[in-house]
Amino acid sequence: MNSWPQIFLPPLDDYVFPQLNLLDSNRGLVKASTSQNFSIYVCGITPYDSTHLGHAATYLAFDLINRYQLLAKYKVDFIENVTDIDDPLLERAKRDNQDWQILAQEQIDLFKSDMSALRIIPPKKLVKVTESFDLIEKFITQLSDRGFLYKIEEDYYFSVGDFLDDLPMTVDQAKVIFQQRGGDPERTGKNHPLDPVVWLANQEGDPGWPSKFGYGRPGWHVECTAIACNHLDNSNSDPIIDLQGGGSDLLFPHHYMSAKIVQAAYGREFSSLYIHAGMIGLDGEKMSKSKGNLVFVSKLLGDGVDPMIIRWALLTGHYQSDRQWSDDLLKKAESEVGLMRTALSRTEVADTDQLLKDLVSDLSNNLDTPSALNRLVLWAKESQKDADHNQSGQVSRAIDSLLGLAL
Repeated sequence: MNSWPQIFLPPLDDYVFPQLNLLDSNRGLVKASTSQNFSIYVCGITPYDSTHLGHAATYLAFDLINRYQLLAKYKVDFIENVTDIDDPLLERAKRDNQDWQILAQEQIDLFKSDMSALRIIPPKKLVKVTESFDLIEKFITQLSDRGFLYKIEEDYYFSVGDFLDDLPMTVDQAKVIFQQRGGDPERTGKNHPLDPVVWLANQEGDPGWPSKFGYGRPGWHVECTAIACNHLDNSNSDPIIDLQGGGSDLLFPHHYMSAKIVQAAYGREFSSLYIHAGMIGLDGEKMSKSKGNLVFVSKLLGDGVDPMIIRWALLTGHYQSDRQWSDDLLKKAESEVGLMRTALSRTEVADTDQLLKDLVSDLSNNLDTPSALNRLVLWAKESQKDADHNQSGQVSRAIDSLLGLAL
């Protein structure tokens, strides 16, 4: 599937890019791989609703990593999926009496438009689950051949029991989260309560596809692993990819189970890094569909909000912090973007060389965008009173490249 239009990345050849430090959800602060081919897999949307600010913040975080590695002269292989067959999509389609495929495509198109407006660099490939059934079936067959697949009635499960030595919580705690996020720990006949389904037999009224495992559709965790491994596995690396990314709500069970499924299928680790973005709340409450307090990017854009102001506002908080969205935050971002635009329109500005070196350093330090934006605001204010360098274009190109801020 085609992603959104490519975005030009002005080169920054005059600056040294230190090895990127990132806070891994399992291992703490670690350095990213220096392999010339840097592979990223990010879990994409389930297209049953528009892109809300939580989605935007997540994809912005991995856009910053993508930008940094590209500017540091790595070859980045970035794959993102679209889970265009899943229960929430089917439930909304039934609720609205709409064809699920039409609904999914409408939301995918809107997502692409939002990402383009926010200047998110598109992935090398944006892969639909519904276009990946052959490779998913092949992956499930690999699990079966290695003895990790079993059947309950007409459904197939992955036997995870041999891989739970590093479970980050008690089994009882894990069962609660597993059930909240689509699992079925209480189903009779399972080898272990945490075993995830990898192939669901068709239920009347739901779409399905033929496979050697019957007519039905794949489970959530195996979709991502099959897509990632198919598009990014070079057959000799261990781990298979350099970075697995998504929102912090995917840490367990989704990314945990994905790693275990790959371990079982290939006898190799899935990813070197597991990086997770924080959640976005609204006015002191968690932003969620159930609360009805989602703020949609398309709605803000439709109301005339400059997408660069949205991007700036999201960058004011650290990408791994749970943080709040508010009208006050948007107004502050609008003011600071205005200040920067005024500075960038000047012929003479404050010295930029140390500023740009410090911006690179901030980003190399686990994407410290709050510090980076604070530096820019101070520089813009300094440019109002101490301006003797003809370098505003240099700053403009640098913040476009590093931060995706086309001001």
